[in-house]
Amino acid sequence: MQEQLMSWEGLVVKVGEELMLLIPLEGTGSELIECLRGISNVQGEYMKIVIPEWLADMLRIEEGDLVSVGNADGQFHIQTRSPRLVH
Repeated sequence: MQEQLMSWEGLVVKVGEELMLLIPLEGTGSELIECLRGISNVQGEYMKIVIPEWLADMLRIEEGDLVSVGNADGQFHIQTRSPRLVH
């Protein structure tokens, strides 16, 4: 059976001290629920994914960055769309 690949692109937001993605459930977001089970919470009309500080540091993700998420290889992947240079 062939797995259906899904992806979504959005901005990283900061709520309090947490960086997160808020994926609208309307449209593609509802299809991502299954592959994001265990790392996301549904809150109202959005699926919320908190990005741990260690992961944000490793991927160089900050508030306002554009990222893409998807389910390639049957696993959740997150990538920044505009990588930052290492100084």
